[in-house]
Amino acid sequence: MGKQTELKTALVTAYAKAPQGSAMYEIYKHAGIILEIDMSTHEIVNAEFTFIADLTKDFFKRMMVGYNLSNGIDDLVKRIEAHYFAPSTNSVIVALKAAYKRYFEKIQSKK
Repeated sequence: MGKQTELKTALVTAYAKAPQGSAMYEIYKHAGIILEIDMSTHEIVNAEFTFIADLTKDFFKRMMVGYNLSNGIDDLVKRIEAHYFAPSTNSVIVALKAAYKRYFEKIQSKK
């Protein structure tokens, strides 16, 4: 096997309970978020969610990719609140905040 290249990104996941009665709850029970983050810049380079519809997945990916987490999470939360009108909005925000917290806790523990 050849030499592995060093990864410059980290994958962080988090989940929150989906709202009862929603399609997300019926299928997944949780709202899940997976973020690929450049560890040197703290920029989100890829994102995936446990949404059912491809359009919703694509919309969130476009909303997240390029966001720099070193600016804090508040502006990203405001962006979600301003552009995503669905029963799962709060669940998505809870999952995002948990992923943000987990990422920076891991980064700090590596120092």
